[in-house]
This record gives sequence, structure tokens and C-alpha cells, in this order.
Amino acid sequence: MIIALGADHGGFQLKEKIKEHLIEKGHEILDLGAHSKESVDYPEFGRAVGEAVLDKKAECGIIVCGTGIGISIAANRIKGVRAALCTDTTMARLTRQHNDANVLALGARIIGDVLALDIVDTFLSTEFEGGRHAVRIGKIEEKTCKCGCNH
Repeated sequence: MIIALGADHGGFQLKEKIKEHLIEKGHEILDLGAHSKESVDYPEFGRAVGEAVLDKKAECGIIVCGTGIGISIAANRIKGVRAALCTDTTMARLTRQHNDANVLALGARIIGDVLALDIVDTFLSTEFEGGRHAVRIGKIEEKTCKCGCNH
């Protein structure tokens, strides 16, 4: 599986651990940065991972910042991205089963490394259930702006 990774400076170290873990498991990694602990802006990396997933350069994405909140908001601004911030394996399993999340968001300052890797493994190994959940995903993807535009 090709997995796009992105993080700001606050998530850099956890991104690197996730990258190493995924490579050991045989996955191909599209590392979209950051590439150091030097201060950067998280929206760039949330956007880059989201676009890589939508452009089919990666099958899914994982994004990391200090809390996971800002980077997930940035990724979710892209139509078609369903980024889910998960703090435990139950959330990771359910967001795949029910929400067909295509990007996992993690908070490096919120969860430890071992839990983060468990969340990643759960997210990647869980399938979307479809059915009634597919109808709901369709409603998310519908135009919701009152002016009729696509944002």
C-alpha cells in the first residue's frame, strides 16, 4: 500500500516513527514533509496529504501535528478528504468502518508512540462496511453550501 505522510514540526518525530514502522511492514511511503523540527505551518502538510490521496498518488494518508486538530481541519477543507482525528484504536476502527476515512490525523503531544502505532495499524487494517454508511458518506459529499458552490 502507498501511504502519504505529512506533519508539521510538532508532529515530525512521530511521523518519522510511523514511517519507519510502515516501511518495516512493507508499505511504500510518500513523505510530504516536514523533514525537520524547524517551525513550519501545518495547513501545507494537511493539504499536501489530502491532495495526494485524492490524486491517487497514495491509497490513504496519515497527518500529524501537536494536537492533530489543526492539520485535520486543513485536510478536511479539501472536498473528498475525510480526515479523522483518532486518539484510540476504537476511534480508528469505527472511522474506517462507518466514515470511510481516507486520512488519519494524530496528535503527537496527545498520544504516545506505542498507542500511535496501534492506531495506525488499526486504521490501515479496517475495511469500510458500506451499506447504510455509504448513504451517509454520500450526504457528506453532497453540496452543502447555501450558495451552491463546491466548498
